[in-house]
Amino acid sequence: MKRRWQLLNVRKAVVAGQFYESNSKKLMEQIRQCFLHELGPRELPKTEISPKRASLGFVVPHAGYVYSGPAAAHAYYTLSLEKKPTSIVLVGPNHTGIGPSVSIYPDGLWETPLGRVPVDAELAKLVIEKSRFARLDTTAHEYEHSLEVQLPFLQYIFGADFSIIPIAILNQTPRVAEDLAKAILSAIQTLKRDLSEIVVIATSDLTHYEPHDTAYRKDQLVIEKIIGLDPEGLFKVVVEKDISMCGPGSAMMLMYLARAVGAGGARLLKYMTSGDVTGERSWVVGYASIQILR
Repeated sequence: MKRRWQLLNVRKAVVAGQFYESNSKKLMEQIRQCFLHELGPRELPKTEISPKRASLGFVVPHAGYVYSGPAAAHAYYTLSLEKKPTSIVLVGPNHTGIGPSVSIYPDGLWETPLGRVPVDAELAKLVIEKSRFARLDTTAHEYEHSLEVQLPFLQYIFGADFSIIPIAILNQTPRVAEDLAKAILSAIQTLKRDLSEIVVIATSDLTHYEPHDTAYRKDQLVIEKIIGLDPEGLFKVVVEKDISMCGPGSAMMLMYLARAVGAGGARLLKYMTSGDVTGERSWVVGYASIQILR
């Protein structure tokens, strides 16, 4: 009975037709154009070109594909050049305010127009056991778009042959981010998983609804802290400079994890604003793709 319930526990796509195309063929073409866009990598993914993994994870945006898709494509193109992961930790902000401090989707399947992807229930439940703040919860994920919009890119590259651990962070503080990073690492080690089999996608958009030049100036401060793997510095600059970055918690979590495993640094893959796409520069949102090296 439990197995049957899990098979029926399908988290349906809620922003298909809004943030990205709802038709599978049109969606595949939309993603293809994100890769080939003049602001994108201008190349299509080359799946598993290397037997090694260079990346621990990526910071990526999560707006509608027409706006942030080319920036996100830089991260997914880079990921496509590496060894294929078996589990992908998706960490993003909780925009709705529903649910606990940290909400981890427990099990079942996530569905997009490109198919269904299973949740890594074993790893998800163990992270809960290791964390002070995380809880198994579906309510925070019901209408949350930030993680959902990552899935079609991953499916475009890898098909359905991977699992996910969806995590939405409401309380975006260094204490919560560090706790989550430690819990994820401890869970991976307890299960004797190879870290090279796992990649973290931490999603955040940067400055919201300010002039392009202002957004650029503020976002460079954010990018500098992320590349420096300085989560405390990121939190401080976001607060002191009043930067409307929506997912500092997810970025901080990835940075804490990177420091814990002695990561080799980080590099900016792409920065742009919505104004680079639309031409409207008086009211933009900033987007960055950043690679965190192993």
